[in-house]
Amino acid sequence: MSSSVKKVGGFVPSVEEALAALISRNSISSVLPEYDQSNLAVIELLANWFGDLGFAVEILPVVGHPGKANLLATLGRGSGGLVLSGHTDTVPCNPERWSSDPFTLSNRDNRFYGLGTCDMKGFFALVLQAVARYEASDLQQPIMVLATADEESSMSGARALAAMGKPRGRYAVVGEPTSLRPIRMHKGIIMESIRLTGKAGHSSNPALGINSLDAMHDVLGELKNLRRELAAKYQNPLFSVSVPTMNFGCIHGGDNPNRICGSCELAFDLRPLPGMSNDELRDEIRRRVNPIAAQNEVGFEMYSHFPGIDPFETPASSDLVQVAERLTGFSSEAVAFATEAPFLQQLGMETLVLGPGSIDQAHQVDEYLAHDQIEPCIELLCNLIDRFCVTPSA
Repeated sequence: MSSSVKKVGGFVPSVEEALAALISRNSISSVLPEYDQSNLAVIELLANWFGDLGFAVEILPVVGHPGKANLLATLGRGSGGLVLSGHTDTVPCNPERWSSDPFTLSNRDNRFYGLGTCDMKGFFALVLQAVARYEASDLQQPIMVLATADEESSMSGARALAAMGKPRGRYAVVGEPTSLRPIRMHKGIIMESIRLTGKAGHSSNPALGINSLDAMHDVLGELKNLRRELAAKYQNPLFSVSVPTMNFGCIHGGDNPNRICGSCELAFDLRPLPGMSNDELRDEIRRRVNPIAAQNEVGFEMYSHFPGIDPFETPASSDLVQVAERLTGFSSEAVAFATEAPFLQQLGMETLVLGPGSIDQAHQVDEYLAHDQIEPCIELLCNLIDRFCVTPSA
């Protein structure tokens, strides 16, 4: 593993030292308040490291989310440049199921184990090694390191940056675990609930109430029709699941077998392909459910569990995609999981998802980053910096 590097202003920690420090700082984000933690300890650690390397560092609090912040560290000047982006939070974990403490880095079996080693604190440890090789005077365009909050829950950090209009690079690499294979498209996601409200009553006489569970049966049938229609209309063979998907995740209604079900709620997700619109899908669902609710004489509400993530696609012809394909030796691919890439793309940057580690390790017990991903990743990052910051094309 790389040893500590001497730089003006101090020492750059080795990969192992950096990983150990990052993993030790609990930055779990969750929609459940009892699990949710601040990410400021990680942000401040990164700010110190990149500041010591001569980067101009901005810590950007996420408005409305106390204890949460983004970081933007910039080396060099110019209107273009390369953004290396990652999130500082992790998912919750079950420490009792781990073979070792998830907040203490464990080095065994040619792997680094710990919560976030793969998804995705490990990326920052490798970025640190790559950028330590450069001074501002080497660069014609800037290197920008972006560290965000709450990717695993609300994506509030990326949403805040998009609203602020920063960063303003020309190219962006999101270092999610892709086994160092370039990903140029992924599906979007919306998570919605439909609530139907009828009238409870004694089950011996159906006329005494309005059964919302009966109405939900009709709604489910119509949503299944929509699912079939979307699958017939939209396909993309680059995805392993080539059609948009809709999953009925949970349903709750009523309170007793001998009582007419007064209210019923269905929660579901829908993952659209690039080229589909989240807002148009929501509108279509409302259009289909409204007449069912009216026919069944039930109240109808539909609400989103979070604002959603748009589908993402960067053209295969983009400079960033073609350079990444050449450097990695892999053709660009598509994945089903969502990332912060659409928010960076909204800022006008050519964007790619490309990072160390396997997505199969993300969110798992005994999460790890394999040693054999480390040096290839550092070299790849240096090659990208050379191409887009040191000797950028006109």
